[in-house]
Amino acid sequence: MQEITDWLKRHHTDGVNLALEELLYYQSKTSMLDLTPRKTIQSKLAGTYLAKTRGRGMEFDEARHYQPGDDIRAIDWRVTARTGKTHTKLYREEKERPIFVLTDLGASMHFGTRFVFKSVQAAHLSALIAWSARKRGDRIGGLIYNHSEHLEYKPMTRQKAVLSLLNGLLRLHPQKNEQTAQITFADACARMRRMAHPGSLIFLLSDFSQFDELSRQHLFQLSRHCELVAYPISDPFEHELPQVPVPQDVSITDGNRTQSLTLGEATTAQTYRQRHQQQLEHIHSQLKQCRCQVLPISAGLPLEQQLGGRV
Repeated sequence: MQEITDWLKRHHTDGVNLALEELLYYQSKTSMLDLTPRKTIQSKLAGTYLAKTRGRGMEFDEARHYQPGDDIRAIDWRVTARTGKTHTKLYREEKERPIFVLTDLGASMHFGTRFVFKSVQAAHLSALIAWSARKRGDRIGGLIYNHSEHLEYKPMTRQKAVLSLLNGLLRLHPQKNEQTAQITFADACARMRRMAHPGSLIFLLSDFSQFDELSRQHLFQLSRHCELVAYPISDPFEHELPQVPVPQDVSITDGNRTQSLTLGEATTAQTYRQRHQQQLEHIHSQLKQCRCQVLPISAGLPLEQQLGGRV
């Protein structure tokens, strides 16, 4: 416990609220993430990755027979002289890959028992992804939402893009009490489908408590042209009830409903653990069917102890 307290103090956070200092910290931790693409990039904008599309660029691809309409400047005179038939050089253009971060700061994310709120951990991971993309020269954009509003950021390469994203996290993280129309995870996925171009890498940061059939459909459509990485964020309390020496009744709430739960009772603890595990496995299975890479994250430990270049 003291180790966690010391970490929070060093990084200017209480684990509940969000401050700019703790997000700037991850600028020096970009080695924790490997953003090398697992799919061939299909974006139409120039940059640092090789794409399927062919055109005039820095990487020679192949020589083929000249066809009407080919640029005569691309004629390969050596191959033409050797074969007696006109050949054209083809190139693979270098491409820049847009990276999007979809960050859930909804009501269910404002929960934590050991280290930080799930929403704070999501903000930390968003910052790490943004700084890592900035270091590689990728364009970074995102969609941040809570229960009442959302912010969209078009991909840009400048450091200003990262700072805009961080400011968006700070703006939407505080919980507001006004009863407005609920923005769901499915709504956020639908907006991401309109934002993301083919070849994008999309990070999904949520507890996926609102994951439903409509969400699955949106993600499946996104996965047809984009690479998806899902980070299900959970708190240790959600996996297993805490052990207590004497059984006691506690009240728990999700902000709308309240119910009683008995701690220290073996049957209750086992049922709770099994139900949560089944729910978790179902969500992970659905995400994998959407071609998502699934990498669970705990809100009970610092990111440094969980990542270590696994993405």
